[in-house]
Amino acid sequence: MTVFVVSAPSGAGKTTLNRRLLKECPQLEMSISHTTRPPRKGEKEGDHYHFVSRAEFEAMVQNKAFIEWAEVHGNLYGTSIEELQRIEKAGKNPLLEIDVQGWRKARPLLRNAFSIFILPPSLKDLWHRLESRGSDNLSHRWLRFQNAMDEIKNAKDYDVFLVNRDLETAFGELKTLVLSDKPEHRAQQEGLLLCEKLNEEFKTADWIKGLKQQLGG
Repeated sequence: MTVFVVSAPSGAGKTTLNRRLLKECPQLEMSISHTTRPPRKGEKEGDHYHFVSRAEFEAMVQNKAFIEWAEVHGNLYGTSIEELQRIEKAGKNPLLEIDVQGWRKARPLLRNAFSIFILPPSLKDLWHRLESRGSDNLSHRWLRFQNAMDEIKNAKDYDVFLVNRDLETAFGELKTLVLSDKPEHRAQQEGLLLCEKLNEEFKTADWIKGLKQQLGG
């Protein structure tokens, strides 16, 4: 069994790519996380999350039931060992959609994992994708943008850095990796250099300074 880990900053296309991947690669199954947040409209237990109380979640933490877990905006989220075992017993490979923090915790426990970090080609591209969602005001977009930069800044321990310049091309590369019996561990250097470039742009670009001024920062 190979555990495929896919991480990306918000707006890089991770959810779109993974949903298509699950449709076209029947040997994959998404790992369903546990969470303490209440279900949203249309969400079903076992399909979107395993919804548990904070007390239940904390008991699972004490019993070392999670490969990784974190608190996000007051709610707890985690990937359970039992969930990965369930997928393995079904004869499939788990797909984990987790953030950089989660991968850092899970990595020592998942010796059979293959990790992929999806990058935007540029910060302007990332910002435009966040803008295109249309549901967030400027301050919320900026918060998502800052969180995305934190992900990029700390993305180091991944086997592959995949740049989503074009959705079709990126999906083809992602699917090829998953379908390979033994995915190749590509050189990390190019991806790490792009991470550094994006972080430097975030510090120095005039258009980002302009955004900060709009936000009163």
